[in-house]
Amino acid sequence: MENKIIVTIGRQFGSGGREIGQKLAEMLGIAYYDKELMAMAAKDSGLCEEFFEKADERVSGNLSYAFSLGYSYMGAYAPFNDILSNDGLFKLQSDTIRSLAEKQSCVMVGRCADYILRNEPSCVSVFIHNTAENRINRIMEYDKVTEQEAKDRMASIDKSRSSYYNYYTNKAWGVASSYHLSIDASVLGIDDTVLFIKDFVMRRMEILQKLPSI
Repeated sequence: MENKIIVTIGRQFGSGGREIGQKLAEMLGIAYYDKELMAMAAKDSGLCEEFFEKADERVSGNLSYAFSLGYSYMGAYAPFNDILSNDGLFKLQSDTIRSLAEKQSCVMVGRCADYILRNEPSCVSVFIHNTAENRINRIMEYDKVTEQEAKDRMASIDKSRSSYYNYYTNKAWGVASSYHLSIDASVLGIDDTVLFIKDFVMRRMEILQKLPSI
């Protein structure tokens, strides 16, 4: 069994999932990818990164309106509108995610990476949730918004992430059975949650190493 570590992290908005992912990657000494995945997918496909940003973890119509903004594909207008549909962009981003997973150990946040890599034996999928109070406080602190604005953003972005995940997978966003590990970061705090996930991942790797090669 190849000694490779891949961790995918789904997260409620404001739960601390991104911070946990960053700290976990640093602790394991492996790469970390979040919004970087959009830039890499844009580079791999030759499309403008803004296409991926507008479709990021959202289910909506296609982005063919972008033609009116003067964007181009490989230096010329895209030959088919479906290239710029959210489904088309999801496929391109999925190709990038699979390519990265084949080459290196890494932590990936969001973008249905757990589903895209569901056939990768070394992939451990994690979902991070937290109390509403903690999430609201984190959003207020990081985004410099009022409590009501934080509540509205929390509800809106969670709804968007849920719709995106449920649309592109055969699983339910945030439901424990959709992941290898679902954890409430409020129980242990951010740093100890990172340690807990690290121990879980390393134990999983130990088990994989003991499995006979096929």
